[in-house]
Amino acid sequence: MSDRLYPPRPIIAASVAVFREGKVLLAARVNPPGAHVFSLPGGLVEIGETLEEAALRELMEEVVVEARIIGFVGHVEVIERDAEDKIRRHFVVNTFAAEWVSGEPQTGPEAAAVQWTDPASLGGLAVTKGLSGILEKAVRVMSGTSLVR
Repeated sequence: MSDRLYPPRPIIAASVAVFREGKVLLAARVNPPGAHVFSLPGGLVEIGETLEEAALRELMEEVVVEARIIGFVGHVEVIERDAEDKIRRHFVVNTFAAEWVSGEPQTGPEAAAVQWTDPASLGGLAVTKGLSGILEKAVRVMSGTSLVR
């Protein structure tokens, strides 16, 4: 059994909304949870790593893109229960807004598809729950109008 299933405590993760010319980078995961559903690149925080370091490392590992963090967007808790109401998964995903620096997004072992998308119009894409709200906050952070930094 994966150590991500039925964890003894919440698992900390980090993701990043990377913007380039007004569009945000989305990736569809290869593996569950959320296989073949578009979301922000991200993953688990490793021991000794800051949230920002984890977000940027995961961005490079997943889609081969480098970015510069602009600010903190917020967090989302993903809690999944099984048929017996036991906690099957519990992730706390901390999201940052960033500007693209270099690299063209690539698919790979973790990303089945990648694309730059208008954050205000996800164009009928299958996306993770709550992504549009996170993107609204990320756009505010990028424009400097958010109080969250």
